[in-house]
Parts: sequence; structure tokens; C-alpha cells
Amino acid sequence: MKSPLLTLPGAVPAEGVDEGVAAHYGDLFREQRALADGTGFVDLSHRGVVTVSGPERLGWLHLLLTQHVQELPPHQATEALILSANGHIEHALYLVDDGETTWAHVEPGTQEALVAYLESMKFFYRVEVADRTEDIAVLHLPAGSIAEAPEGVAVRETPYGRDLFLPRGDLEEFARKAGPAAGLLAYEALRVEQHRPRLGFETDHRTIPHELGWIGSAVHLQKGCYRGQETVARVQNLGKPPRRLVFLHLDGSEVHLPVPGTELRLADDGPDGRKIGFITTSVRHHELGPVALALVKRNVPVDARLLAGDTAAAQETVVEP
Repeated sequence: MKSPLLTLPGAVPAEGVDEGVAAHYGDLFREQRALADGTGFVDLSHRGVVTVSGPERLGWLHLLLTQHVQELPPHQATEALILSANGHIEHALYLVDDGETTWAHVEPGTQEALVAYLESMKFFYRVEVADRTEDIAVLHLPAGSIAEAPEGVAVRETPYGRDLFLPRGDLEEFARKAGPAAGLLAYEALRVEQHRPRLGFETDHRTIPHELGWIGSAVHLQKGCYRGQETVARVQNLGKPPRRLVFLHLDGSEVHLPVPGTELRLADDGPDGRKIGFITTSVRHHELGPVALALVKRNVPVDARLLAGDTAAAQETVVEP
């Protein structure tokens, strides 16, 4: 779904899964600095939007999600996962309930599969599931923004900013008041700095929540059963995850960033050494320079120097080994 905000001056379209919104508006670092200072907005209107309404919505969602939402207070933001029977991550939901409806935004293109799964689990519960992607757009205001959300709009307020669920017809008018626009590359650079994983970027077909630090923020360890809960409990109580998320400072003298999927090796073993991980997201940050998130094997020493392809990398621990 192509955003009308791609007509703003300087807009350069994003590619891949983020196609449909602007990657940037001509000045990546200025846009990053604006967001870090609490000004401007980010167009996230390509993301999927799913709602659940009905008197039993929170109790029903509580049975399906990794998060404790049965008594979720109105207007309190949270996030949750849906796991496979083996505990692998299938969906990531960014939630808020307005007292009548639970709103969630999800990765672009995943909403149809999510709605299909939720519909299959309704049984006799008094709930209604809807894909609202065609009529509702997500817009992000950074932390510290003084822009006011329109009355009646669902808002997710987090330490990183506010996500607004706007009617698509109001997107252009609100953008004129909330400017300046910042592109998705600026938003992603701050996400990487904040060590926040993203479904489809930091995850693959075998990722479990422990590897990415989603225990606590998206997985509640004291709630009742849900699909995949046995794996979560077993790893939490009896073992360690096979991989862990790390934050990498990349050699700034390199012209090109190592792309996602670039293999990681121990620097002491050289470029022909054994693979010990891979880049998941790489960005250029306005203060930190080239940085990345990556998954490495759990037993990689936390002080080990790494190579991302031919690029030297120093790691910071995100998930403890």
C-alpha cells in the first residue's frame, strides 16, 4: 500500500518489506537528529493493523499471546508474540487497548496470516477480529514530541515514542502539523541503537524469544499456558538459548555496510574461520557511525573481536550468554 506521504519533498521510497513508505527525505542524519531531539514523525503506514473487539477480547487474547493481557488497563502499551508449538516466533504484536477495542500493529504483510490464525481460534468466544490495514495507518511520534494526537485516535505510548492509529484519510493533514518528516532509515537507526529486535530482521524460522531479549518485554513468565510455552519455560529454567543478540560497532573506514546475512567470524581466526553468527540489521547512526545488530552463538566470548565479512566489529552484550 503506497503512502500519500511519498509525495513530500525529497521522499525516496523504501524497498523490500518496507516498500510503500519513505526510506528518507534527503538527509538521513538530519532526520535521525530530529527524532532523537523529539521532533517530527515517521510514516509507518505500510505496517499491518489488526483489531480485536468484543467483551471477552482480553481474556481470549491472554490465552493465545505470550504476554499477560487479561487485565491490561486501557491506554497502556504492551507487546506480545505468537509462537509455534515448538516455541519459535511467528508473529510480533504491538498492542494497546482503548477500553473497547484492542489495537495492534504488525510487520508489513503479516496481518493476513495473523488474522487467519486468530479467526481459527475464536471458537465460542465473543470476539471480533478485523484487518484494518486498508483504512488505518500507523504514524510514529518520537519520545519528547509535543505534537497532539487527534481526539478519538488510539495511541501506544512507550519509552521510545507514540504510535498513532490514524484513519488513512487523515494522514496527510496530520503530517502537515507534525513535521518535519523522518524516513524509515532514521527510525531503524534509532531502533538498532536501542537494541530493539524486529520480526523478520532479527528472527528466522528457529528464533526463540530468549535469544533476542524479548523475555519480560513481550513474554510474561508467570502467566498461564499458551502455544510454545513449554519451550519458553524449559529454556528459562533448565538451559540457555543457542544464540544471543549482540550490538556491533563496525569499522567506520569501510565504505559499504555489511548487509543483513553477512557471516560473522572471530577476528583471530581470519576471514576463513568458522562462522559464529550473522548480521541481522546494519545502519549508519548520526553519532555512533556504522552499527549493527547480530545473532551469534551463545558461547562466543563477550570480549571477542569479530569480522563481519571483511569488516572489523566490536560487540556489546545485549543478551547475556
